[in-house]
Amino acid sequence: MVQVYRANQEGLPANDRGLAYGDGLFETILAEGPRAALLPWHLERLNRDAGRLGIPIVRGEIETLLTQALADYAGHYGGGRWILKVTLTRGAGGRGYRPDKHMEPNLLLVHAPAPPHPPVAGVTVDFSPVPLTVNPMLSGIKSLNRLEQVMAARELGGDLFEVLMSNAEGHVVEGTRTNLFVATEEGWLTPPQSTLAVAGVMRRVVLEHLWSAGEPVTEAPVTLEVLMSERCKGVCLTNSVLGIVPVRNLAGQALPVDNRLSLLCGLSTEME
Repeated sequence: MVQVYRANQEGLPANDRGLAYGDGLFETILAEGPRAALLPWHLERLNRDAGRLGIPIVRGEIETLLTQALADYAGHYGGGRWILKVTLTRGAGGRGYRPDKHMEPNLLLVHAPAPPHPPVAGVTVDFSPVPLTVNPMLSGIKSLNRLEQVMAARELGGDLFEVLMSNAEGHVVEGTRTNLFVATEEGWLTPPQSTLAVAGVMRRVVLEHLWSAGEPVTEAPVTLEVLMSERCKGVCLTNSVLGIVPVRNLAGQALPVDNRLSLLCGLSTEME
């Protein structure tokens, strides 16, 4: 059984392993009123990745807790859009890195207003000098270890919406908070999940829609040469809160902007 901590209650214990070692996971869930359209995908990822880390949870218990939190907090936002931040840690206790075998997981629930929709006309993106290192054992997991993204995100501000991060091989992997889809004449290109620090929920939704529609999509390394060449016919960023965001300018290069990917996925350019 998990121990639940809510935003209006006392915080996590000082010896919580999430605070001490980043030993845990988090989900950022977009809601409208008491409804979160992508809740099943968030639950699936949270359950799967908790299993990969050896954090014992019961999906049904977590689903009940999140559904109740959605109902309880929705009134703060008058039926509008808002965010439920869910943090799961291994629990409190244990000296040093070795966890106590008998600890129970902690679940922290926090709510906040949703950010504004990105501009439909597209956003400005650049490349980050901060390298992204992905441990194969942790690839794709939205763990609490996000310091590289924090360092890269310090560059954001003004018209700069996002920066793209590259791995040791020089392949462009993802943004600080987004996954990447590249439009080419051959179809859509996106980095393989095994190379990702975070395999986003919206990335999964987009891939499922593309596969279902029979659209050509390839999971393969994305290079600077592809992104900055005529082969690149457009770039979209995906995020479960922001939706599908077209890029109009990449490192000074103007890109075509349309909402084709959003239409293929049955979404408006302003994610509902």
